[in-house]
Parts: sequence; structure tokens; C-alpha cells
Amino acid sequence: QVQLVESGGGSVQAGGSLRLSCAASGFTNRPPYMGWFRQGPGKEREGVACFNTDQHNTVYSDSVKGRFTISLDNTKNTLYLKMNSLKPEDTAMYYCAAPAPQSWGYCINRSSYNYWGQGTQVTVSS
Repeated sequence: QVQLVESGGGSVQAGGSLRLSCAASGFTNRPPYMGWFRQGPGKEREGVACFNTDQHNTVYSDSVKGRFTISLDNTKNTLYLKMNSLKPEDTAMYYCAAPAPQSWGYCINRSSYNYWGQGTQVTVSS
């Protein structure tokens, strides 16, 4: 059974930093990609960053490019999101996601994913 467990959220002031972690378990094969999404109050869930494990490349949304860094530690089966220069508009519930085996898709798209964590809250105050 696939499980994704996020941690590391919290409350920070604008300009601060946080590092989110997503511990993944239950995969028989390494997912071809994994991603971070967020959903702010009254907003739809949007892609923030994703990591293509086969191509070893990353994709970022324009709103976080240059501030956030996604990384994957294969030895720990853990996906990270380092967030710097946080802004109040980054306030949201952040979710880790992974696709079903043999899936194909553009990794920043929500529709490319089948498994979701429970989320971790990030609140940025001005």
C-alpha cells in the first residue's frame, strides 16, 4: 500500500524559509516522477514543483521559480521541498504526490498523479 507522509510545515514570517519532507513507502518500483502541490484558501490545487526521476530534471511553477528547490533522496525514499524567501501568497496546504506504476504524464499537472499525502500547512505572515 502506497503511503506519502508530509512533514515540515509551520508558520513563518515573510522572507523566511521552510523545508518540507515527504516520506514515501509501499512502491514496488521507483515512480517515474514525484511532485509537490499546494492549495490555498478558496483556490484550486496547483503544481509547485516536480522531479522526473528518470531524466533527473525538475519543473517549477513560475510563482516559485528561483525560490523553491525540489530534491529526492533515493536512499531515504524521501522527497523534499526547500522553500526560501517565502511570501504571504505561499500560504497553503502543501501536498506530496506520486503516480501509479507505469504512468506517463507531465509532472507539474495534477492529473498526472494517483497518490496523495495528507498535506502539511504552511502559513506565511507579512
